[in-house]
Amino acid sequence: MDTLDEVKESDKALVEHLEKQGVKYVMASWVDILGRPRAKCTPIKFLPDLIGGFARYTPRGITGIGETNPVEEEVTSRPDVSTLTILPWNRKYAWMVADMWSDKGEPFELDPRSILKKQIAKAEEQDLYATLGIEPEFYVYKPDSTLGERGFRAVTPAATVRPSPAYDVETVLDSHEFLDRMADMMLGCGLEPFNIGAEGGVGQYEIDFYYKPLLEMADRAILYKLMIRQVAKEFGLVATFMPKPFQDDWGSGAHFNLGLYRGPDMKKQDSVFRDINKKWTPEGLSFVAGVLRHMPAITAIANPMVNSYRRLTPRLIDGSVSWAPIKIAYGYNNRSCVIRLPENRAACELRSADASANPYLVSAFMLAAGLEGIKNKYDPGPAMEVLASDVETLPNLPATLRDAITEFQNDPLSEEVFSKNFVHDYVETKMQEWEKEHLRVVRYEREDDIHLV
Repeated sequence: MDTLDEVKESDKALVEHLEKQGVKYVMASWVDILGRPRAKCTPIKFLPDLIGGFARYTPRGITGIGETNPVEEEVTSRPDVSTLTILPWNRKYAWMVADMWSDKGEPFELDPRSILKKQIAKAEEQDLYATLGIEPEFYVYKPDSTLGERGFRAVTPAATVRPSPAYDVETVLDSHEFLDRMADMMLGCGLEPFNIGAEGGVGQYEIDFYYKPLLEMADRAILYKLMIRQVAKEFGLVATFMPKPFQDDWGSGAHFNLGLYRGPDMKKQDSVFRDINKKWTPEGLSFVAGVLRHMPAITAIANPMVNSYRRLTPRLIDGSVSWAPIKIAYGYNNRSCVIRLPENRAACELRSADASANPYLVSAFMLAAGLEGIKNKYDPGPAMEVLASDVETLPNLPATLRDAITEFQNDPLSEEVFSKNFVHDYVETKMQEWEKEHLRVVRYEREDDIHLV
């Protein structure tokens, strides 16, 4: 069969190595717009051909962007063998990340990983190297059809403790089997967890793991989310990264902690953001200013679902303060701002991003915006020291997906990062999603309003 590259004899030795470990199948996975991995399953004996590039796809529309077209061009997955991992929860399968390659002889313009690699290359031309840490929150529940609209039961009754189960020890201990299995599986694929805990929602958890070079972390974040869902199923559970699955509970964020260094060694003393005394540098603050300047457009990528904006509110339904930011501002250890500059790490923390966001796309836009800020020496102004949502003079994040998409469409940086055709297809797809949801009349509207007018 035809391949993009010549099939290598050395890859045949890799087949033998994997077979000895019990691997029967391999997947070269690319991702859709929501970061969901997509691939065909290939018997292990065809691994050399797969590495050479023979698996072909028609991704438009199927990937969550653009319209499906039966006469569209095909693309080929081009695997990155350095990412090859035996899936620790099912060792019959090996998995690796792939780029999508167009028949035009270039990266497919809707491929999220290729979009990020382009921005990383631009940074490295300036001897700048980025790291990333992500903190995705998620819900884990037992399906239960007897519970009506909610349809889920918490793993443990302890998770219903009020006012919040955040940091609750009993909830973690009662969830030990699932969380312990997750920790083992993470170690088995190169992710080192250092904090495991219950979050603010009933059945909500977060597992923090150490940061990595930017592309490697984005790759591993895709695998991490797949792993969560797969391991949950082993215990008869359901896991979701939906931004706001329940109106009366906390939303699930995914804070992006981006670091920047001079030189590929990425040592602490080479941080662009902070000096050796942990004081933020002018370049670091200009990076922050660049991200803030483009934040309305970044929101369309960092919060890509209609449901995302049910999380970005100043208060929860019970009137308590929401920890999700709604104001375009930054602060030192101020969690009410869209950008936080943490005391314990040299990172620009984007707090608005939610757990449905594609890590490749968010990182690409964030990096490009920050580098523009450094280049043009943007000034972010004074840091916010009070609850940002109460400051009326601060600009707001877009309040709906429609608003965010309009900002994305009108921001010149969007086409520089994503290409003209990507912007067109993304805007068209997301506007259709918003319109469909906007036209839907839901039950609570009838219950609340039908007798009022």
